[in-house]
Amino acid sequence: MKENLIKNKSYEFALSVIRLHQQLIQRKEFVLSKQLLRSGTSIGANVEEALAGQSRADFLSKMCVASKEARESNYWLRLLRDAEIASLDKIHPLLTESESLIRILTSIVKSTSESNPKSKI
Repeated sequence: MKENLIKNKSYEFALSVIRLHQQLIQRKEFVLSKQLLRSGTSIGANVEEALAGQSRADFLSKMCVASKEARESNYWLRLLRDAEIASLDKIHPLLTESESLIRILTSIVKSTSESNPKSKI
């Protein structure tokens, strides 16, 4: 079976977010870590839904949501970094990965939209 890059990357990102969330909870940081947990795990969930989409429009819609969740995750990671709640060595790899996910998902959304101009997304 052919590997699916975005499916694998979003799953690995979710695992990393879960690990960071667990570390932040131990440090009594509950609010930002919970926001990151929700958005970071939502990326892969939406990718999975998109891959099982009932139509091209359904696929596109779910990939758009995944892209937005990746951007939101990047936002929470930057806040955690800039507020010095989490160390740079913990945040930097996740920031890099979230930026990679954003690029991939943006590319998927653009190419799907261009190949289906009737989609209203």
